[in-house]
Amino acid sequence: MADPETGGRDLRLEHVSKRFGSFVAVDDLSLTIPSGSFFALLGPSGCGKTTTLRMVAGLEEPTDGTILIGDDDVTHARPYKRPVNTVFQSYALFPHLDIFENVAFGLRRRGSKKVTAEVEAALELVELGGMAKRKPAQLSGGQQQRVALARAIVNRPAVLLLDEPLGALDLKLRRQMQIELKRIQIEVGLTFVHVTHDQEEAMTMADTIAVMNSGRIEQMGGPTELYESPTTTFVANFLGQSNLIRATVSGSDGDDLVLEVHGQKVALPSALRNGGESDLHIGVRPEKIQLVPEGAAVEGARRNVLPGGVVSDASFTGVSTQYLVRMPWGQELMVFAQNLGTGGLLRRGTTVDLHWDPAHTFALDGRLDVNAGVDRTEGVASVPVG
Repeated sequence: MADPETGGRDLRLEHVSKRFGSFVAVDDLSLTIPSGSFFALLGPSGCGKTTTLRMVAGLEEPTDGTILIGDDDVTHARPYKRPVNTVFQSYALFPHLDIFENVAFGLRRRGSKKVTAEVEAALELVELGGMAKRKPAQLSGGQQQRVALARAIVNRPAVLLLDEPLGALDLKLRRQMQIELKRIQIEVGLTFVHVTHDQEEAMTMADTIAVMNSGRIEQMGGPTELYESPTTTFVANFLGQSNLIRATVSGSDGDDLVLEVHGQKVALPSALRNGGESDLHIGVRPEKIQLVPEGAAVEGARRNVLPGGVVSDASFTGVSTQYLVRMPWGQELMVFAQNLGTGGLLRRGTTVDLHWDPAHTFALDGRLDVNAGVDRTEGVASVPVG
């Protein structure tokens, strides 16, 4: 179903800003989204991601800068003059029209000669081929979202904008639709630009993620790169969960830096250091840490060890058990232990040592705000102290 006429038209934003009075919603944003890619704008409420999407759609006009699709400058073009369609969280289906006519609406306005064939192909793509005569009210939320997607895709836009499209769905259906959206994007070959605050959603679907904060891009890259090698404390805390611990460079050993962490020596591969001189935040993801009884040996390659932690909380979640461990200097670190059925739950008050592979450490500039990106409503990341 891919259309060669939409190919090769990268979406480019060049020094785009949007101000509402004295408030800067988007601040000198420049990026290129390659044609045919699945791109996510990820960030918390108020970071500028939805404003950026609305400027691409033509629903907001930039204060400064240029927006191009291929070689066409669309900065000031009317929304209906742009090769862009938007899928909203609210679906925005016509309740009085059946599913076939909802999908056909744009084609009929354009005077297409192949309405029936194109609508049927779009409905088959979203696996709703047998529901063309139903009304929106007769469909589930997930099915209505598929109709909204089919209605947008059938118009063959150069860019499809997805504005929190799965936000109204329950968790199980949302995860199913994440997989379906990625399948559809690959099959049709269109450029998808997805706005979301859901980190898992972005990492599941996107080829490239731009993490936004205060109108700017903090870091951009593939999901694995952002998760394993964040360059700021905001990205480390916002994208997944991180334990960030104060450390000081005390020397080197071959390709490693030797760091002092509250009286303990740990190793950090020099290549994993992102900024900072002597004072750093070292980061370790909760699932990378192994909890062992105090003083117990761990077989295998060299390990970093922080001894003398005390389990302060344990939460069984099915796939894993999530522990909070209070360290001797007062900070609580988070550890996710996969439930393999080989050991029992560690009880509160158990004294443990924390082990991890030095290669699973990242290091950030110690001058950065350790709480940046922490969602205090969900209690994510560790609880930094001092």
